[in-house]
Amino acid sequence: MQPALAAAPVDRRSVVSLFSRLRTADGQSNPLPLYAKLRAMGDIVPAPWGGHLVTSFGLSHQLLRSRSWRVPDRGWRARQVDAARWSASASRQMGGTMPMLNQPHHTRVRRLVGNVFDRRSLAGMRTSVEQTTDRLLDRFEEELRHGPADFCARVSEELPVITIGEWLQIPPADYALLRSLTHDQVYTQELFPTPSQLSLSDESSRQLHEYFTSLVKERRRNPGDDPVSSWLRAWDMQEPDREAADEDVYFLTLFMVLAALETTAHVLSSMVRLLLEHPRQLNWLRVHPEQIPDAIEETLRHDPPIHMISRVAPEDTELAGVTVRKNEMVQIMVGAAHHDPDHFASPEVFDISRRASHLSFGGGIHYCLGNALARLEAECLLTGLLERLPGLRISAPPVWEPRVAFRRLITLPVVRV
Repeated sequence: MQPALAAAPVDRRSVVSLFSRLRTADGQSNPLPLYAKLRAMGDIVPAPWGGHLVTSFGLSHQLLRSRSWRVPDRGWRARQVDAARWSASASRQMGGTMPMLNQPHHTRVRRLVGNVFDRRSLAGMRTSVEQTTDRLLDRFEEELRHGPADFCARVSEELPVITIGEWLQIPPADYALLRSLTHDQVYTQELFPTPSQLSLSDESSRQLHEYFTSLVKERRRNPGDDPVSSWLRAWDMQEPDREAADEDVYFLTLFMVLAALETTAHVLSSMVRLLLEHPRQLNWLRVHPEQIPDAIEETLRHDPPIHMISRVAPEDTELAGVTVRKNEMVQIMVGAAHHDPDHFASPEVFDISRRASHLSFGGGIHYCLGNALARLEAECLLTGLLERLPGLRISAPPVWEPRVAFRRLITLPVVRV
């Protein structure tokens, strides 16, 4: 990897225009040319709205693994008095979830949670995930007999909510509501949400707060063998204040659902889209199913579920010749970093034999807690598709939500030929 390059003077309007184009239909379907233009501005670029953008893989990897760089927690958000995005109630709620906790609170919560998706736990969940996948593919196959069907609506949006819902022992009747609220809530985590989007996010956050607060109270009254009851028991051993313990468990349960639904659904839909767009690799994979894990990792590199991750400078710091002031935000452009030609050979090419590293699950102490579960769902789904549904083709152009940070494929119409 070549040494990081300091940013040259950048025209503010060029950066603003680039991000506006990322939200268009063309920018969503293929953001790579826009990311190339952003990287050409430098490894670290001043953001017109304040702070900086990091575009290179090396610098992104360094910041994500750093134990000193911080996340924008509730305290940081409360100090951003001039930004509606950070003062919104939805944003304040997100500031209490695990990815937005700094030391020492983060270490305490992570230690109490433990490795909830270790090999033993995943082995116990595999049968359930496989059975859910079979049921979804049964219905999907039946619908395909009558013409095109939307893979997103019928499969990739369903598998994550059923998997996490069964694990948390949430009533199936609530799955559709939680999925809808999650899609609306994520606007507060986007770059420059509109007032109407913030309002929608605030309302969904209010409903999510009401739902999971009630869930935690119910599990305290009637504890069982579910994860929420287990977390309550673990917190009660460490936290004498029951109200504080309940709040911590609420934030943890909320985070598990938000992370499991939004990001995993994108991984599943993007994986299928990319393989259908590359039929030779799909056919090769059908003959070599042992390479399914490699196909999943290349999907995570080529089109990660999160294209932008925020970090805050712990002190005045120099990055690639640029001074970042204490408490100033840096936006790590993961989507751009994953196509950095200084780190990847032919980065624009989707190649399931690549076996390259990626940053889709973050790094360091904030490495994604549910990474193994997302991989398990993707493996079960791809295995089922390869065995049961040859001849799939994309029947109409896919449609994306016009976002920058969190990718979401809204529709993926396919047909069986």
